[in-house]
Amino acid sequence: MTHIPQKTLLRCRLAVPFPSASPNPQSPVDSPFLFLQPQNRPRSLPIAPSDFTAIFCGPIVTLKVFEDNVLIRNFLEEKGNGRVLVIDGVGSLRCAILGGNPVVHAQNNGWAGIIVNGCIRDVNEINGCDIGVRALASHPKKANRRGIGGDKHVPVTMAGTRICDGEWLYADTDGILISRPSCLFKQT
Repeated sequence: MTHIPQKTLLRCRLAVPFPSASPNPQSPVDSPFLFLQPQNRPRSLPIAPSDFTAIFCGPIVTLKVFEDNVLIRNFLEEKGNGRVLVIDGVGSLRCAILGGNPVVHAQNNGWAGIIVNGCIRDVNEINGCDIGVRALASHPKKANRRGIGGDKHVPVTMAGTRICDGEWLYADTDGILISRPSCLFKQT
């Protein structure tokens, strides 16, 4: 049985049922949710570091970068307030754009989780943190630290699903759901 930290359980609690919405081609009939679908890749989103210990949810903040992690580090050094950082690394498998040190900062600054459309490193260190992380794969090579930019608070597409700032993300061992703001769970 997977241990779920009490802090995580208190952070995500069931609110009122969400009324039916129009059918979504990615979701079951009458579901208001979008699902991140598995892709045909060596390891596909959404996967976690090896032990799948984290269940998390929160409002989404989006970021788009390519093989550079300066903007990611800057975001995670800010107060997270229970948010989930969704990073579109354009699916690059050539280097890791997230490692253990930024994840420790994220945990200490109150982020609920991080989703990476790209690679991570320092998986054992990340698994020791009380924060949820999902990524395409792990890679030993560090990302560039040139600060070549990126886009903040822009819609991103992962696993065929468009994700926007302010939507909500719910992740557990079965997968990841994206919804309109606060339709199923409330941050407490």
